[in-house]
Amino acid sequence: MSTFHASLVLVPTPIGNLDDITLRALKALAEVDAVIAEDTRVTGRLLQHYAIARPQIGFHAHNEHRMVEQLVQRMQNGERFAMVTDAGTPGISDPGFLLVRAALAAGVTVECLPGATAFVPALVNSGLPCDRFVFEGFLPVKKGRRTRLDALRIETRTMVFYESPHRIGRSLGDLAESFGPDRAASVSRELTKLHEETVRGSLAELAAHFTTKEHRGEFVVVVAGAE
Repeated sequence: MSTFHASLVLVPTPIGNLDDITLRALKALAEVDAVIAEDTRVTGRLLQHYAIARPQIGFHAHNEHRMVEQLVQRMQNGERFAMVTDAGTPGISDPGFLLVRAALAAGVTVECLPGATAFVPALVNSGLPCDRFVFEGFLPVKKGRRTRLDALRIETRTMVFYESPHRIGRSLGDLAESFGPDRAASVSRELTKLHEETVRGSLAELAAHFTTKEHRGEFVVVVAGAE
């Protein structure tokens, strides 16, 4: 008998260490009719690791708009899906929102399991206040970038950003220029993996550190709010 009654179950997946998956996540992946995956190759390795045999449906930034209606129709016809992204919780700077919104609007039941999300350990481990914070995800690459930074200059809550390895130096420099070089911050990368690293200091110090050489992994940047 199934332990899940929702037609769409959002399943967080490990952000690095495969041991971080939950028992409920494994049950959901094993019980659904198919797994909606951001990258079927990445999810395929996860399913293979846990000996779960389920068909996959690719759902990513390049096809999500045209796939939504089809998937909702299938759920209305009785199929049940688990949705995952490459790492972390669907919808958090990853595909998920459009399908959840459309499913709910169509009266489809949706459930989200608790689990891995990169910004939580980075925030708690930063040493900065985490009782009140704002999650900003990725800064705009070009259009709207300066406007966003200007708006956040007076934000008093701790701020959390995601960044890619090839833009981390530039983004830390932009943050230092906008918020002031002495603003306290923390940068975490490769969370839960063998080479996990967290570096704390001022924005100017962190910008210098992460500009000197090439760094790998996905980054979470935590910045103190304005005083």
